Amino acid sequence: MTIVPVSLGSRSYDIVIERGLLGRAAAHLLPLSRGRSMAIVSDANVAPHLATLQATLAAAGVASEAIVLPPGESTKSWAQLEALTDRLLAHGVERGDHVIALGGGVIGDLVGFACSIVKRGCGFVQIPTTLLAQVDSSVGGKTAINTRAGKNLIGAFHQPGLVLIDPDVLDTLPARETRAGYAEVVKYGLIDDFAFFEWCEANGDKLLAGDPEAREYAIAHSVAAKARIVAEDERETTGKRALLNLGHTFGHALEAETGFSDRLLHGEGVAAGMALAFAYSARRGLCPGQDAERVAAHLRAVRLPDGVKAAGITASGATLVDHMRHDKKMDAGTLPFLLARGIGRTYLDHSVDLADVEAFLDEQR
Repeated sequence: MTIVPVSLGSRSYDIVIERGLLGRAAAHLLPLSRGRSMAIVSDANVAPHLATLQATLAAAGVASEAIVLPPGESTKSWAQLEALTDRLLAHGVERGDHVIALGGGVIGDLVGFACSIVKRGCGFVQIPTTLLAQVDSSVGGKTAINTRAGKNLIGAFHQPGLVLIDPDVLDTLPARETRAGYAEVVKYGLIDDFAFFEWCEANGDKLLAGDPEAREYAIAHSVAAKARIVAEDERETTGKRALLNLGHTFGHALEAETGFSDRLLHGEGVAAGMALAFAYSARRGLCPGQDAERVAAHLRAVRLPDGVKAAGITASGATLVDHMRHDKKMDAGTLPFLLARGIGRTYLDHSVDLADVEAFLDEQR
């Protein structure tokens, strides 16, 4: 078992990582149940894991009610938020209760946001079932839904009370979803950890093939990196946490062009976005061109998109930049970009001209 603390004063919590943990989760959840029935929110793709969790809770004498939502990014919506909050209120959720989010990033984001507003805030537990959620979205307390204007524009910072990660649940994850999650693993190396990027180059194939040791190491290393950054800058006020958005400004624009559909999974968008961030940095003379190509080569090697064309996007630079103008990071008409001076040397740049980005994206087409 690996335990990674997220140190946030009174909002501190642990991330527990252990193979087979789902079947033993009751030991961690029993103290949070307060002798009451626990609501478990999941989606149809996670049915086998839901059955395992409910069985282990029942064996420990904890009642539970399953709330099963439709799978997919479209579930992060006003309509599903309303439906979920109604169900939680009907369940009788109290402020001191903890709702369990069992699923990928969509379920975690939606449940976390719902719990931030039900009874003006109740607790929740993240049990992520995708690689992307295990290494990124389940940690840090960012919760949100999507709107017509863009991705994650309505939400709140609301930290979970506990994160339980069982790497074994990834055995049932489709290969494409695993690759998409791997993009967020590579991200930690590109931000500020060149040695970890080298580890990814050497071990990425093993991780994606399901090697237990490689998978567990990558998860533990990634969440430890995120926990450290979140503890330093919980609400993105100093700029440190903003580094975790590497690839997301470009990536969200690509996702928006697909209508946030399964044509381009979030992790695939992030992969393409990271490659674009390095390519744009090289174009501006900030980053060695060989570093940008090295990043793109690794993404290609693990069958992730390394740019606009590889992501299947044909929209003009103007169209993609227009999507960026709805980014939640816009500040006084300026959009900060995560750029790089090299692998492991990412920084936040407030001087990017969107017209130049538009021209760059047209070149990339």
